[in-house]
Amino acid sequence: MPISASERSANERKLAAQIAAHESWANTTDRSARTAKARAALMAKFEQQADPEGKLLPAERAKRAEHLRKAHFKRLALASAKARRNKDAGKLRDAA
Repeated sequence: MPISASERSANERKLAAQIAAHESWANTTDRSARTAKARAALMAKFEQQADPEGKLLPAERAKRAEHLRKAHFKRLALASAKARRNKDAGKLRDAA
């Protein structure tokens, strides 16, 4: 009999979710099509930020939105680098 979700530890639930995600992606033929709606929605968000009043020409709006997108991902990369640095610093403290 399978273990119910309430009986699983947080770590087991995380592993089960990761397994399901990997299996799902393994069975996805067109990865780009699967994520197209999400990418379009994110770009629409940046376009709205770039031109909230809708006054810019579409080409200019697209350029600005692309820069906002790049800034967004650079912010994520910076946060990731800081987190790794803090994690590494914690390991060094624990080892000392």
